[in-house]
Amino acid sequence: MQTLVLTLTVLLLLSQAVPGSTKRCWNSQGTCRDQCIKNEKAYIFCWGGKMCCVKPKDQISWKH
Repeated sequence: MQTLVLTLTVLLLLSQAVPGSTKRCWNSQGTCRDQCIKNEKAYIFCWGGKMCCVKPKDQISWKH
């Protein structure tokens, strides 16, 4: 039983530390990153100072 609890604890901690894990933002249209990738724009900031990077198809058009 202790082995199972220890294994689950380690897996939970690893899931939080994996660099590929991402948080969603901008009504689940954006991804929190340290740097936005090509063509993405940052409109707001996520918790922890990361940028909320939004893909071109989900970006706001400010044209009138």
